[in-house]
Amino acid sequence: MKSTSINRVIEDFNALVLDEKEFALEIIRKMYVEAQRKHLLKRAHGAMSNYNKGKVKSGSLKNLYNDLEND
Repeated sequence: MKSTSINRVIEDFNALVLDEKEFALEIIRKMYVEAQRKHLLKRAHGAMSNYNKGKVKSGSLKNLYNDLEND
């Protein structure tokens, strides 16, 4: 997002009366939570895809350290 867009949002928000600001914040929080959910779902699908393709390793913590040291 361009900084001019952010500045416009901030200016518009500041022009609101207190009740409207509270309502806008509530809507923005809900939109943010929904965006987080969608992002998490996308990451989960990616993880499941990697698991199904056999790109995921399993083992102990010691195995993990060994794999990291050998990369």
